[in-house]
Formats: sequence, C-alpha cells, structure tokens
Amino acid sequence: MKRIETAFKNKPIFMPYFPLGYPDLDTSIDVIEAMAKNGADLIEVGLSFSDPLADGPVIQKATQVALEKGITIRKSLEAVKELRDRAVEIPLVLMGYYNPMLAYGLEKFICDAVDAGIDGFIIPDLPLEESEEFISALSVVKAQADHGDRTLTPLSEMALVQMLAPTTSNERMEMIARNAKGFIYLVSVTGVTGERKSISEGLGELIARVRNHTDVPVCVGFGISTPEQAKEVGRMADGVIVGSACVKTIGGSETPVETAIQFAAEFQSALS
Repeated sequence: MKRIETAFKNKPIFMPYFPLGYPDLDTSIDVIEAMAKNGADLIEVGLSFSDPLADGPVIQKATQVALEKGITIRKSLEAVKELRDRAVEIPLVLMGYYNPMLAYGLEKFICDAVDAGIDGFIIPDLPLEESEEFISALSVVKAQADHGDRTLTPLSEMALVQMLAPTTSNERMEMIARNAKGFIYLVSVTGVTGERKSISEGLGELIARVRNHTDVPVCVGFGISTPEQAKEVGRMADGVIVGSACVKTIGGSETPVETAIQFAAEFQSALS
C-alpha cells in the first residue's frame, strides 16, 4: 500500500511542516527525523523560496534564513535522501513554489525527488487549472520508468496535492475534489499561514462541503497552533497540519531536536 494511504489508516493524522535549511541544514534534518520518529504521521518538507506568497511572517523568516545559509533544491533533495537513509519511513511531501522547480527542470526535479524518497508535492502557486505542465512532466517520467529507462519508486504512488479554501466556489471545489490524489489540503481561513487564537467558525460545514465531492482524506491547515486546537479540528478532519507554530517553537529553541520530539509527541497525544 502507498505510504500516504497507509498513513491515513489511523485518523486523524498529525502533519507538521518544517523547512529544510532552518536554522541550518544539519539541524533541520535532525528535527524532521525526530518528529517522524516521535509522533508525526506525515511531514510537509519545506523548500525555501524568496517570494513565499502563501506564508506568513514566521515561515517567511525561516525560509529566508535557510536561503541565506545556502539551501538549494539540490541540497534539499539530498537531505530527503539522508532522511530515508536514516530509516524515516513515514510519507514525506515536498511543499514549495513553482519557480524553483521550473528553474531546476521539471522532469529532472520529479526524477530526483522520487529517487530521494518523496511521496508527493504541494505547490501553493500552482492551481489545478495551470498544472498541466507539471502533470505532463510527471507522466513523461513515469513512462521512462515503465520502459526501464530509469529506476524509480512507482510513480503511480505520487500525489500532486490540491488546496481548497473557504472562498472556493462550489463548482471549482467539485472539480478539484473529484481529481484529488493523496489528500486535500483544506485552508481553514483566508489569508496567509500563521497562528490563530481560535478555530474558524464554520470549519465543520466547510469540511462537509468538500466531502460531498470526494472520498480522499481532508486535512486542515493554516492557523492551528496548539494541541487543543488540533484536537478540536481532528474531531472533524482526517488530518491536522501545523506549520507556523511548529517552525516558531522548534526554530526558536536552544535545543531544537529535543523540542521537536516533545512537540510531535504532544500533538500526537492530543489526536489519539
């Protein structure tokens, strides 16, 4: 069974986000490994970009630090391979923006990502209507693998995860949900990522709207910052995504690996 499907056998799942290269590359690898082995069910592995339009100030600052310290797509993919070599077995999904992938070369990027052990992609600035180029590159690489030109993890297991928001029209929501793979990333609020004091009113209704159109798991992100909030969202959703709070708590710690272990354990406990 695919890694992503396996992760959702016990719902709701805990899905933290952390960018590679922050506060430095070695520490970020250690942090992701620590969360993977201490409560995280799936991890969004962040690729840094100079114009992260969907991210709030906490993640913007972290990715800027990573860029200043020399993080690149190539180094990020090598780090993912290192995580797999360290026996990290949970799904790892790359979260990044489209321009660096284009600059790297889409087919090469997909090949190298799959070779490294990635299970899917989240690309906030690539709406479904404009994703034909990426999906076409995915198909080309898959054909190469099928013909024995490359030795790759089965590309049928790869997911280009789509995002939905409260402002998504019913017609567009149906189209996206119908074509969804892996899981749906449901943005709980309008605006950028960041911690909020409370869960958005109407979230349950929004989740129900999405589920009317698909059987794919629905995961909620943007604004979840405490285990208590995660527990509340977990009663409604199949997965809980925690980004800014994760980056702020771990990145600001003098002992980031130990903090990562505690952070993951607390959220997993709240969702159990």
